[in-house]
Amino acid sequence: MTTLFLDTEFTSLSRHRRLISLALVDPAGPECYVELRDGWALEDCSEFVVQIVLPQLDLPAQGVSREQARSMLLSFLEGYAGAEIISDALAWDWPLLLELLAPAPLPSGILSREIRGLLPGWRSRRFPTMRCSTRG
Repeated sequence: MTTLFLDTEFTSLSRHRRLISLALVDPAGPECYVELRDGWALEDCSEFVVQIVLPQLDLPAQGVSREQARSMLLSFLEGYAGAEIISDALAWDWPLLLELLAPAPLPSGILSREIRGLLPGWRSRRFPTMRCSTRG
Protein backbone atom coordinates (compact mmCIF):
# COMPACT_ATOMS: atom_id res chain seq x y z
CA MET A 1 0.00 0.00 0.00
CA THR A 2 1.28 3.45 -0.93
CA THR A 3 1.82 6.06 1.78
CA LEU A 4 0.75 9.64 1.08
CA PHE A 5 1.59 12.54 3.38
CA LEU A 6 -1.06 15.20 4.03
CA ASP A 7 -0.73 18.77 5.25
CA THR A 8 -3.20 21.63 5.14
CA GLU A 9 -3.20 25.33 5.89
CA PHE A 10 -6.44 26.87 7.11
CA THR A 11 -7.81 30.12 8.45
CA SER A 12 -7.64 29.50 12.21
CA LEU A 13 -7.49 26.89 14.95
CA SER A 14 -11.25 26.85 15.46
CA ARG A 15 -14.18 24.70 14.48
CA HIS A 16 -15.04 27.38 11.91
CA ARG A 17 -11.74 26.95 10.09
CA ARG A 18 -11.70 27.13 6.29
CA LEU A 19 -9.21 25.44 4.00
CA ILE A 20 -6.59 27.66 2.33
CA SER A 21 -4.17 25.08 0.89
CA LEU A 22 -3.71 21.33 0.81
CA ALA A 23 -0.66 19.22 0.01
CA LEU A 24 -0.73 15.47 -0.54
CA VAL A 25 2.66 13.93 -1.36
CA ASP A 26 3.72 10.46 -2.46
CA PRO A 27 7.39 9.90 -1.47
CA ALA A 28 7.86 8.20 -4.87
CA GLY A 29 7.28 11.54 -6.58
CA PRO A 30 3.66 12.39 -7.45
CA GLU A 31 2.06 15.16 -5.44
CA CYS A 32 -1.04 17.26 -5.31
CA TYR A 33 -0.75 20.83 -4.05
CA VAL A 34 -3.61 23.31 -4.28
CA GLU A 35 -4.03 26.87 -3.07
CA LEU A 36 -7.67 27.97 -2.89
CA ARG A 37 -8.83 31.33 -4.19
CA ASP A 38 -12.32 30.92 -2.75
CA GLY A 39 -14.10 29.40 0.23
CA TRP A 40 -12.22 31.46 2.81
CA ALA A 41 -11.88 35.15 3.69
CA LEU A 42 -8.99 37.22 5.02
CA GLU A 43 -11.11 38.45 7.94
CA ASP A 44 -11.49 34.83 9.10
CA CYS A 45 -7.73 34.30 9.35
CA SER A 46 -5.84 34.28 12.62
CA GLU A 47 -2.93 36.64 13.14
CA PHE A 48 -0.53 33.70 12.67
CA VAL A 49 -2.07 32.81 9.31
CA VAL A 50 -1.97 36.43 8.12
CA GLN A 51 1.66 36.93 9.19
CA ILE A 52 3.18 33.50 8.48
CA VAL A 53 1.03 31.41 6.10
CA LEU A 54 -0.43 33.86 3.59
CA PRO A 55 2.90 35.50 2.64
CA GLN A 56 4.17 32.06 1.53
CA LEU A 57 1.31 31.56 -0.92
CA ASP A 58 1.21 32.69 -4.54
CA LEU A 59 -2.54 32.91 -5.09
CA PRO A 60 -2.37 35.03 -8.28
CA ALA A 61 -0.21 32.39 -10.01
CA GLN A 62 -1.13 29.20 -8.14
CA GLY A 63 -4.66 29.78 -6.84
CA VAL A 64 -7.53 27.63 -8.08
CA SER A 65 -11.24 27.52 -7.31
CA ARG A 66 -12.58 24.97 -4.82
CA GLU A 67 -14.21 23.17 -7.74
CA GLN A 68 -10.89 22.95 -9.62
CA ALA A 69 -9.11 21.83 -6.42
CA ARG A 70 -11.77 19.16 -5.81
CA SER A 71 -11.32 17.83 -9.33
CA MET A 72 -7.51 17.84 -9.06
CA LEU A 73 -7.55 16.07 -5.67
CA LEU A 74 -10.08 13.46 -6.76
CA SER A 75 -8.14 12.75 -9.94
CA PHE A 76 -4.92 12.41 -7.92
CA LEU A 77 -6.47 10.00 -5.39
CA GLU A 78 -8.16 7.91 -8.07
CA GLY A 79 -4.66 7.12 -9.38
CA TYR A 80 -4.11 4.86 -6.37
CA ALA A 81 -5.67 1.41 -5.96
CA GLY A 82 -5.00 1.78 -2.24
CA ALA A 83 -3.20 4.35 -0.13
CA GLU A 84 -2.70 5.29 3.49
CA ILE A 85 -2.80 9.04 4.08
CA ILE A 86 -0.55 10.07 6.97
CA SER A 87 -0.74 13.38 8.83
CA ASP A 88 0.75 14.75 12.01
CA ALA A 89 -2.51 16.62 12.72
CA LEU A 90 -5.19 14.32 11.35
CA ALA A 91 -7.98 15.84 13.45
CA TRP A 92 -7.40 19.14 11.61
CA ASP A 93 -6.31 17.93 8.16
CA TRP A 94 -8.61 14.98 7.47
CA PRO A 95 -11.98 16.80 7.79
CA LEU A 96 -10.69 19.53 5.47
CA LEU A 97 -9.66 16.96 2.86
CA LEU A 98 -13.11 15.31 3.08
CA GLU A 99 -14.87 18.70 2.88
CA LEU A 100 -12.91 19.57 -0.26
CA LEU A 101 -13.86 16.26 -1.89
CA ALA A 102 -17.58 16.57 -1.02
CA PRO A 103 -19.99 15.70 -2.41
CA ALA A 104 -17.73 13.07 -4.02
CA PRO A 105 -16.90 10.19 -1.69
CA LEU A 106 -13.37 9.22 -0.78
CA PRO A 107 -12.12 6.73 -3.41
CA SER A 108 -12.13 3.13 -2.18
CA GLY A 109 -8.94 1.81 -0.63
CA ILE A 110 -7.93 5.17 0.90
CA LEU A 111 -7.19 4.99 4.64
CA SER A 112 -5.84 7.52 7.14
CA ARG A 113 -3.47 7.48 10.11
CA GLU A 114 -1.93 10.10 12.38
CA ILE A 115 1.74 10.19 13.34
CA ARG A 116 2.62 12.95 15.82
CA GLY A 117 5.97 14.69 15.36
CA LEU A 118 6.19 13.41 11.80
CA LEU A 119 8.41 16.17 10.43
CA PRO A 120 10.30 17.89 13.26
CA GLY A 121 11.69 21.24 12.16
CA TRP A 122 10.00 21.17 8.73
CA ARG A 123 8.31 24.56 9.18
CA SER A 124 11.70 26.27 9.10
CA ARG A 125 12.33 25.11 5.51
CA ARG A 126 10.92 26.53 2.28
CA PHE A 127 9.45 24.11 -0.24
CA PRO A 128 8.72 24.68 -3.92
CA THR A 129 5.13 25.27 -5.02
CA MET A 130 3.83 22.63 -7.39
CA ARG A 131 0.54 21.47 -8.87
CA CYS A 132 -0.91 17.98 -8.89
CA SER A 133 1.16 15.53 -10.88
CA THR A 134 0.26 12.09 -12.06
CA ARG A 135 1.84 8.78 -11.25
CA GLY A 136 4.16 7.68 -13.95
